[in-house]
Amino acid sequence: MSFMDNFYLTSKKAIITGGAKGLGLGMTKALCHAGAEVVIISSSDSAKEEAEKLCKQGFSVYGIKANLMKRQDVQSSFDEALNHFDGKLDILVNNSGMIRRHKSEDFPLEDWDKVINLNLNTVFQLCQLAGKVMLKQGSGKIINIASMLSFFGGFTVPAYSASKGGVAQLTKALANEWSSKNVQVNAIAPGYMATDINQALIDDEKRNHEILSRIPAGRWGNPEDMQGIVVFLASNASNYINGAIIPVDGAYLAR
Repeated sequence: MSFMDNFYLTSKKAIITGGAKGLGLGMTKALCHAGAEVVIISSSDSAKEEAEKLCKQGFSVYGIKANLMKRQDVQSSFDEALNHFDGKLDILVNNSGMIRRHKSEDFPLEDWDKVINLNLNTVFQLCQLAGKVMLKQGSGKIINIASMLSFFGGFTVPAYSASKGGVAQLTKALANEWSSKNVQVNAIAPGYMATDINQALIDDEKRNHEILSRIPAGRWGNPEDMQGIVVFLASNASNYINGAIIPVDGAYLAR
């Protein structure tokens, strides 16, 4: 086996949530090109639509529409994905998430509950479900999508910041428990990315300028910037990396 074989995901079985648009679709495509068989779980019809498009390109992709805000839907969609893979699972990418913006003193509690539920509770449930499979088979890779706001608080996004801080600590906690069982749990912390979730910031000329002036790389990130790191963390090349929160932010946090 050559050194580069460590980076290939040939015939690996991967689940990715929110893998049909934005950063998630970029990561889905990367996993496919590296050789993985992928199941996309998403709350929209685009899961099946994107899966069909990728299948026509010669990749093995299966789409499942599910409401990841509901525990039963999380369970049933995971079961469907696992059944599709005949009970094996090598990679889980927890990418689905949401953000709500309000001043903290006016933040609606229903929005708080929604953000925490999807961004943290669902992440734990899927980690737990995947972990049971991976621990039994003696190997696996879990990749959680954290955020720059795992490191600092931000403004008017208290629920998002709390949830992503929780994702970072959950990643470390699971790594502590599962490292010795050959299950690696890591997180990627994207910086400012040019996706739908940030469109309001991109369209705000003043805020856009402020953000760009703070990013040493001088540009917003894009889905392609997430592709190399997700393949690396999903591959055997990262077998001794566990509990890491890796920024992909154009050096924003380094400044």
